[in-house]
Amino acid sequence: MATRSFIDTNVLIYAEASDAPLKQQLALALVKRLYEDAQGVLSTQVLQEYCNVALKKLKLSAQHVRSQLEMYEQFEVIQVTPAIIHAGLDLHQTRSVSFFDAIILASAHTAGCGVLYSEDLNTGETMLGVRIVNPFG
Repeated sequence: MATRSFIDTNVLIYAEASDAPLKQQLALALVKRLYEDAQGVLSTQVLQEYCNVALKKLKLSAQHVRSQLEMYEQFEVIQVTPAIIHAGLDLHQTRSVSFFDAIILASAHTAGCGVLYSEDLNTGETMLGVRIVNPFG
């Protein structure tokens, strides 16, 4: 059975990373599978971070970023609320997780996701009932 899964920003960035073809292939396959299974979840934070990195670091055109954003909006998108920020702050204080990663975890938990696909956290660890999986490792 498919599990609701939260997609971290780094997955979307690697989907654009032609300089890392293996990670790009893995990211694209994961995004495609989660889309087809209707199990992928993003947050407004992830979309903002994606746009920022795509424009500034990857130097992608605004037109390309807008096109990708329209595609990613087809996933369920969680709004980062003050309650999620509070939960992230609590997690940051109790589990030694960076503040922004803690908000990602709190968003995944709020969305009822069982898995968070991320390269940034300890794979195999579970926080707030969300299991962290590194899709590249």
